[in-house]
Amino acid sequence: MLVNTYKQLPVTFAYGKGCWLYDFDNNQYLDALCGIAVTGLGHAHPQVTAAITEQASKLLHVSNIYTIEQQLQIATKLTNIAGLDQAFFCNSGTEALETAIKFARKHGHANNITAPGIIVTTGAFHGRTMGALSAGGNTKLHQDFTPLLAGFTHLPYNDIDAINNLPTKNIAAILVEPIQGEGGINIPSPDYLAKLRNICDANNWLLIFDEVQTGMGRTGKMFCYQHSNVKPDILTLAKGIANGIPMGACLVSTKVGQLFAPGDHGSTFGGNPLACSAAIATCDAIINDKLWENAAKQGEYILQELTMRLQSFPEVINIRGQGLMIGIELNKSARAAMTIGLKHKILFNVVQDKTIRLLPPLIITQDLAEEIVVRMLATLQEFLL
Repeated sequence: MLVNTYKQLPVTFAYGKGCWLYDFDNNQYLDALCGIAVTGLGHAHPQVTAAITEQASKLLHVSNIYTIEQQLQIATKLTNIAGLDQAFFCNSGTEALETAIKFARKHGHANNITAPGIIVTTGAFHGRTMGALSAGGNTKLHQDFTPLLAGFTHLPYNDIDAINNLPTKNIAAILVEPIQGEGGINIPSPDYLAKLRNICDANNWLLIFDEVQTGMGRTGKMFCYQHSNVKPDILTLAKGIANGIPMGACLVSTKVGQLFAPGDHGSTFGGNPLACSAAIATCDAIINDKLWENAAKQGEYILQELTMRLQSFPEVINIRGQGLMIGIELNKSARAAMTIGLKHKILFNVVQDKTIRLLPPLIITQDLAEEIVVRMLATLQEFLL
């Protein structure tokens, strides 16, 4: 019945509450994945539920040829905290990334570059549409989908010298994830983003940060780049922006925003009243409760505890993370650990075949952080011993 695009695990969920999901037999699972960094406020969050219910009773959708008040509200909230100026709303992170690519190309043409190129990084993941796929750095995902779009120069992640040694002809932008998520929770050196900013400023290139996974409080700041005190020209968001309602956003500076004119880009469903209402409630909850601070605190605890308790496991190569974005890298495939995790009633996934990825809700308490550690330890003991 379904196209074979997902290798689904043998569990189906009936409902959720807070940090827990429940199957149809009412078994309780600790959600340490959040639908891959989506439900940062947990499940059935009362503020988000109320906002969705109220808006659904009034108006779901109107065309973007009309002014949508909820768009103006969430645009103001996001741009204020990001230090940017304008927002374009769409339905997913991939669409936000496609928007950024179009901005970069138009910036290049505005500067008389006939074939504007974008520097991207190996190991990156930016989505599965052809533009986003071409920008991504996972060659395995490229198989059988060539020819890819031209105009992307793939260089090693966290390697400034590789950029400095590249001929600068035809480059219009640099696109990076502040922390690579699908690439294996790869964290660059502390000065990496600042050095990218300097390179872009010196060459009149746009700096694009893909924060689809790292944004909305996940890493201990509202946006991950704020750890480095730098600011991009373009910021892409999705996943945790509306706590499960499909929505993406591309935030830009005024310099970038003025590149587009009516007709250059658009979206039928993007930024409709329902999605924006969910995003407003989600953003308000994160900001009012400063949930990035809780993410930093609980993430540090989980990271420290896992590092200490797993140090005797020779199969564990490295444990790394920032905020509630944590990876446990093994020396062998970790795929089977997900099924074992179901036995211990904890949800997580695996990236790059060998790295277990934890993306717990931003609302977790100290007790639940400890529960994540205990259940992961039980899972890995069964998997590795």
